[in-house]
Amino acid sequence: MARPRTPLLDRERIGATALQLLSEQGEFSVPQIARALGVQTGSLYHHVDGRAGVIELIRERVCAGIDGGPLSSPEPWDRSLEAWARSYRAAFAAYPRAIPLLMTTPVRAPAVLAQYERAVALLLRAGFAAEQVMPLLTGLENLVLGSALDLAAPDAMWEPTPGTPLLARALAAQGPGRAEAAFEVGLAAFLAYARGLREGAGAAVGAAVGAEVGAEVTMAAEVVVESVTEADRT
Repeated sequence: MARPRTPLLDRERIGATALQLLSEQGEFSVPQIARALGVQTGSLYHHVDGRAGVIELIRERVCAGIDGGPLSSPEPWDRSLEAWARSYRAAFAAYPRAIPLLMTTPVRAPAVLAQYERAVALLLRAGFAAEQVMPLLTGLENLVLGSALDLAAPDAMWEPTPGTPLLARALAAQGPGRAEAAFEVGLAAFLAYARGLREGAGAAVGAAVGAEVGAEVTMAAEVVVESVTEADRT
């Protein structure tokens, strides 16, 4: 019997099926994936490392929609980071039910880690201190993923009562596009904070360099004075 030209089972099909189940019902299991693909559950373990491996296939598929180009762009670092954040949000907004799962499991997918490597490199090139990089990236990720999930929520998230007239007035004044407006506020605030942090880091580095140079100048001056004094004595 000839083998089928298209494999019945591979990582691509497993990831696609898992993401479809997750999008439809908010959860998945390895046996469910096997049933959907018409194979035995044990067959999947020849291709993935159990549920954790399937989650990384889902992560890779969702993150494939993120444009990593801005991370290597010659544009200023803040514009590059903003463009990446917007693309990141759009990719996850297409699969809101995947967000809680992917936010609460460690990232192991090589392609996704490679994109984070580029994001770290961008911030280091921009002049941020090493200890500032991951808090910044984590903060941006929280903003992006929270906003992507917010896009799946109703536009009217509050139901004011007669006892909350100020809330009712504020809601009436906000206009449509609540989630979009909130994301713009959050992103602008994040970038403003990052710019200020970078300026502080630059000032600290400059002060450290200045102190080191000053110490070297002082030492050189002392050597000169000592040499002159010695010459006068002779």
